[in-house]
Amino acid sequence: MSDELKEAPTYMDYAQRALRSARLNFDDGGNVGGINRAYYAVFYAANAVLELEGLERSKHSGVMSLFRQKYVKTGLIEAEYSDIYGQAFDTRMEGDYEKARFPSREEAEKSIVGAEKFVARIEKFLSERHEDKVE
Repeated sequence: MSDELKEAPTYMDYAQRALRSARLNFDDGGNVGGINRAYYAVFYAANAVLELEGLERSKHSGVMSLFRQKYVKTGLIEAEYSDIYGQAFDTRMEGDYEKARFPSREEAEKSIVGAEKFVARIEKFLSERHEDKVE
């Protein structure tokens, strides 16, 4: 495996684990936990593609910004995935820090479905990128 892809599988493993945890939380009535883990699935998947460029950011907003700059604005990843990322971030922030309003089941389900879609798209992108390098 090339050096630039060395961390991507680790990040994608984290993303898949976060998705499973999101579903388990949700199925157990944990809307906040489901939303939180759904966001982290997106965050880890975004880090996987940034690793292709050897890029790291320590802040969540930095990862989102760089993902959008390097992959969405360039057309490598469709704009809807930027929207999914942004929504996942906002919903997670509200769920984790806004105690005046408890997230609904619908919000949690939407977050998890969006995260599943995002992670699947990143897996496809990584697979295509790897195939291009092998040829």
